[in-house]
Amino acid sequence: MLDLYYWPTPNGHKITIFLEEAGLPYRIIPVDIGRGDQFKPEFLRIAPNNRMPAIVDHDAPGGPLSLFESGAILEYLAEKTGLFCPQDLAGRYETLQWLYWQVAGLGPMAGQNHHFNRYAPEPIPYAIDRYVKETARLYRVLENRLADREYMNGRDYSIADMAIYPWIVPHADQKQRLSDFPHLAQWFAGIAARPALARAYALGPAVNPRAGVDALARKHLFGQSDGKV
Repeated sequence: MLDLYYWPTPNGHKITIFLEEAGLPYRIIPVDIGRGDQFKPEFLRIAPNNRMPAIVDHDAPGGPLSLFESGAILEYLAEKTGLFCPQDLAGRYETLQWLYWQVAGLGPMAGQNHHFNRYAPEPIPYAIDRYVKETARLYRVLENRLADREYMNGRDYSIADMAIYPWIVPHADQKQRLSDFPHLAQWFAGIAARPALARAYALGPAVNPRAGVDALARKHLFGQSDGKV
């Protein structure tokens, strides 16, 4: 059995997508990041960077294995199952380079886009313009990559697609129009039609029935300094 420490954010969705696609048994342990669960000592023992998702694989060789960082978790699950990442050297690294591109570029830049467009206490035009333009640049990278292939690695649906898709879901909040990126839009629609996607995203409202980000959530999400709020 695998424990998934989860909250329905883009990074959390990456892991539920994989688990639903692979049909692995797992148990969700909610980490309410709007209420400060990510700072609890029991969670920090698994995820010292106080970020979810994290997993504990109780069936790992040698005993239970805990992992944090969504990219590392996807890579581990792909290796564990032999699914969603090519086994040959070239195919593996064709996939991993786009996984790392997402965790190092698309996620952080789109995350800053979300923050300055939606959550900053006052609008900062320079920051908004900077991150909207950088998000557009990254969308253009995807558009060019997908111009002549169905999936990110040029072969099959993989952990790279799983990592990127949840960060495209809130494209409107990122001030991006998918109609400006037709190849990306076609890829996005194809991924969205997969039954496992629907199952993964259906978990979100069950885990987090609240809507919006209230004052307490803002404090925990944006007011922290050195692990304290």
